[in-house]
Order: sequence, then structure tokens, then C-alpha cells
Amino acid sequence: MTWGRCFLNVISCTWFLNIIQDEFMNGKIDLDSTMKLLEKLHVTFDVAHVKHVFKKTVDKRKVHTINIEDFRAIYRTMVHRTEFHELFCAYSPNRKILADTELIEFLKKEQFQTEDSEIRALEIILKYEPVEEVRKRRQLSFEGFIRYMSSEDSSIFKKDHRTVYQDMNHPLCDYFISSSHNTYLISDQLIGPSDLFGYISALLKGCRCLEIDCWDGSNNEPVVYHGHTLTSKISFCSVIHVIDKYAFAASEYPVILSLENHCSPKQQEIMAEHLENILGDKLLTSTIGDSVVTQLPSPEALKFKILVKNKKVGTIEETMLRKGQDSHGETGEIFEEEYTSEEDETDEKAPLQQKSDSSKRKSENRPSSLPRKKAKMKKIKIAIELSDLVIYTKSEKFVSFEHSLANQKCYENNSIGEVKARKFVKHSGNEFVSHTSRFITRIYPKGTRANSSNYNPQEFWNVGCQMVALNFQTPGVQMELQNGKFLDNGGCGYILKPEFLRNRSSTFNPYNVGRYSKPMSLSIRLISGHQLPPSNLSKTNKADPLVQIEIYGVPDDQVKRKSSVIKSNALSPRWDETFSFTVQVPELALIRFCVEDEISLVANEFLGQYTLPLLSLSKGYCNVPLFSKNGGKLEPASLFVYVWYY
Repeated sequence: MTWGRCFLNVISCTWFLNIIQDEFMNGKIDLDSTMKLLEKLHVTFDVAHVKHVFKKTVDKRKVHTINIEDFRAIYRTMVHRTEFHELFCAYSPNRKILADTELIEFLKKEQFQTEDSEIRALEIILKYEPVEEVRKRRQLSFEGFIRYMSSEDSSIFKKDHRTVYQDMNHPLCDYFISSSHNTYLISDQLIGPSDLFGYISALLKGCRCLEIDCWDGSNNEPVVYHGHTLTSKISFCSVIHVIDKYAFAASEYPVILSLENHCSPKQQEIMAEHLENILGDKLLTSTIGDSVVTQLPSPEALKFKILVKNKKVGTIEETMLRKGQDSHGETGEIFEEEYTSEEDETDEKAPLQQKSDSSKRKSENRPSSLPRKKAKMKKIKIAIELSDLVIYTKSEKFVSFEHSLANQKCYENNSIGEVKARKFVKHSGNEFVSHTSRFITRIYPKGTRANSSNYNPQEFWNVGCQMVALNFQTPGVQMELQNGKFLDNGGCGYILKPEFLRNRSSTFNPYNVGRYSKPMSLSIRLISGHQLPPSNLSKTNKADPLVQIEIYGVPDDQVKRKSSVIKSNALSPRWDETFSFTVQVPELALIRFCVEDEISLVANEFLGQYTLPLLSLSKGYCNVPLFSKNGGKLEPASLFVYVWYY
């Protein structure tokens, strides 16, 4: 064993020296060369941390270069994490190497990987062991163990949830669908620019429902912008070209174009022409199979298809009978009831309109189930050529749950403003769930959110709303929940709703879960952090980090827990604190890890976060990657945790 240890020491040193020695031909290297050498060793690092560790090394001698031993010390500081070494030594009798049998034992006992653990161990050795002699002996050195524990294979997000794993053959209304509001805006709702980047960015994030506000433009070319505001205009034609190019870049499942249509019939025909000519076969223009529609098709059946969501004249059956006929110049009329109530929030597109306090009070005091007073009938003209492109996603004005149940067809969907929807969640939860089990329901932000702020999407997912439309351009907790939820199912933009939100006989109510509760006991040991972003207030690499662990779900499951603060250490803070949770409806819950810098007793600064569905949690020792406010990965910043649940 002693000879074995010596041999291992020699080959580890040889491996390391073989990589770095050429750089020290002249004896010493500077900071830039140090960083290049770390890259050569495939070490990901935050420049601020390397600079600080380098500076500490050279300051002792008042020089600006380091020798080979100094570099080894810097490498160990950045890479050889004590928490990894403790874990490694617990399974390595000689504290130098893990034989394949010892790695298998670690995978079974600590990582709960009981199936195919022998194959898994071999895969890890072949993928992560950098020392060839060790790899050939089917062993894992500490260097290999570090690389494995820091990799995506040890991520807190379940590996099999990173690809599409759910049944994609249910009707469209059985899925949560990643949805964007006013997709063309990249800033505020009043004076900011409209930009094609809004569509590119949303589609690359896996968004499957895009919004397009269409208005009459000059030269008979429809334009896209936020009507009655000073936002800039882009051509409808250019928007469709961008959608054609990027629609299936991140997901092969259907894209729905939610048209907010303010165009004259003449320009609606131009819209129809652009949709057909640019999108070609991608555009869904007829039913799949039977022309009598009794159930929505599935995402699987609609792969690589683009659907138009708009108001429609008549039924799908009538559209199919018109197939092949020339409808140019033909229009149809739709009559809609207009209500006096703010609850309708028809001014989703008119953020400058404000109501008087008295009208606010009246609408707040009226129970949500009572019918509103009718003001007048509104006549809307629709070009038949555009109307006939609407197949499974016909926009229908929402009147009441009772009205929908009695009159609405399966391919008709509703848009409900957040204020009205929130009242329904609180006062008519059961009816709301019953409604969304049958019909696609879109929620949109209230018109007064002029700065493009977002509402909390969780409360509407809790009642099964499929299209909870958010302003994708606005960072914050709401978009972090959106991004976290739709990480699931391979990030394809469609997530199968829990059975109790699909079942038409369901009596589920998020405010009284009763028999639908399937409690999950969850324990999270927060062990450490690694290369966390330094505080904005720090001139070096310091921060006073703390971690908040938050559960979002039904009201009973909402909870926040906070760790202690580790002073002046963003490089390698160590907590070793355990947090326990009992979650009543895990199927709807998300968990968010938020790292903050305590800048005073009353204020914290955001450093990074990670959000994921509770049921996508891996078990065992995991790394938690961290993301910035804008959703970018803060590599190599991460947390190290131990997760256990039953």
C-alpha cells in the first residue's frame, strides 16, 4: 500500500508537471500567464478570485511574478475544495484514489444511484479522470473526483428531466405552455423600442406562445408596436421572417402566434399572405385528421407547426368546407359584448388609462361571479383569409365560467387579465380549475404595468392556466420562476399538468388542497459556496454571503428560509446548515436558491440564484449552478448541497 501511494503521488505530480512545466522555462510567470495556465488545466474561474489569490501570493515578496510552487498553491486554493476532500477521504482508504468498487459504493450510498452503478462508475472514470495511468487502472484520483462533483452530472437538476420525458400525446390544453406578453418590446410599454430581438430571445428560451400586436401601416404593410403609445414600429413581415427562422431552434413543439389584431380587413389579408408565403408548410392551415373537432390535438401531433391564435368567423368545420375557394376581399363580422367593468381589463394595450377611485371600489365590492352590466355591442370585421388560418386556437371573449361550460368549443380559448384572474383564484378556485381542464386560458399583465413589470405566475399555474404570459424582457423573481419551471421536460416549452389539473371532474382548489395533498418531506444541507460573485461594494473578491431557500407553490407551501451570513468570503464560504420542509403539493412547487450579499442589517444585494421544479431535484451531493439577474450563467459560481426527500 505504501508503494502504491508513492506510485500515485509520482504519477499525479508527473501529470501536473507535464502540463505546466513549459510555462516555467524562464522560472516565473505573471497573472495573465497564471490564468492561461488554469485554462490549460480546464479550470473555470472568476477573474476577481484568481487576481485576489495571486495578489496575496506576490504581496508577501513584493514582486509581480510567481514560481512553480506558488502556482501549485494557487491551483490548490482554487480547485482542491476541503468539502470535496472530506467526502473523497470517507470512501478512499488510502486518501489518494477511489477504486471502481469504492466509487460504486459512493454512488449507491450517497448519490442514490442503485441502478447500473457499475456502468455509471466506469463512465465517470473515463469522462473525468485526467491522469491516464489512473484511468487505465479503472480508478478515480482526487483530481477526477473534483471534476465529477463540479460537473453537470452532479447538478441538482435531475439528468432525465433535461430531455423530453413526459407524455406529449395529451390534448394541448393539458400542458403549461411557455408564453410571452408583448414579445416585440424589449423595454417599457410606453416609449421603449420594438425590436425583432424580442422574438429571437423568447424563442431561444423555448417560449412557445408569442404575442404580435398588429396595426395598419403605410404602403399597405401592417406594423407591430404597442398601439396608442410612443413605442417604435417594426414591420409584421419582418417579425414573421424571424419567427420562421427561429421557431424550432430550441424546441420542436408547436409555436402559437397570439395576434392582437387592430388592422383593417385589407391589411389583415396582407397579414394572411405573409403568414402563408413566409411560413409555408410550417403554418397549420387545416385540421389534423377529422374536420369535426371534439378534442385538441397533442403537441406531438403538432410538432414543427405554427398556429395562429386570433378571433375567427364561424367554426372550423365551415373553414374546412371553404378549402380551395378564393376568399379574397371577403369579410365576416363578430359581435362582442363590451362591459363597463375594469375587471375585463380590455385595456391590456392602453396602459395610460386610469380608473377613478369610485369605479375601482365598485368593481372590488362586486362578487366575481355576478354578471357585469352590458354597455354596448362591439362589431369587429375580420378578413376571411386571416380567419381561415385560425384552426385550433380561436380567441373567444371570456364572459363567465358558466357561459364557457355551456357554450365554448374545445378549440376556443380565453384571455383573462391578471386582476380579474386573481379574484377568480381566490373566490372561485374550483370553477377556475374546471375551466382550465377544458379550455386553454391565457393570463396577461394589467395595463398599468407601464414599466413592463411582471405578476407572480405561480398563482395562475396553481389553477392550471396554460398560457401565463410574462414580459420576458424584465428580470426578477417572476421570470426566474418562469425559467425554472420550464427547465423541466427538456426545456421544450410544454409541461404536462398534474392529473388533478387535467381531470374534468377535479375539485382541486389551491387554497384548500384537502385530499389532493401528497406531502413530501425535503431536507437540504447547505454545505458551501464556490467562487461566488464578489460584492459590488468590494474592491477585491469579498462578499458577506447568505443563502435564502424558498418554496413557491400553493399558498400553504410558500415558505422562505435563510442561512447565516459568512463574513468576507465569496471564494469558499462554508455553512453546513440543514433546512427541512414539508410540501403539500410537490407537483406544483418550485424551489429557489438565492445568494445575497448582506450590505447592512436591513439591505441585501443579489449575487445569484437558481430555480427549478421540486420534482426535478436530484438526491445526494449536488452542485447548484447560479444565474445572474438577466438569466446568464455565473460559471463557476455555485453552491454545494446535500438533498434528501421521501
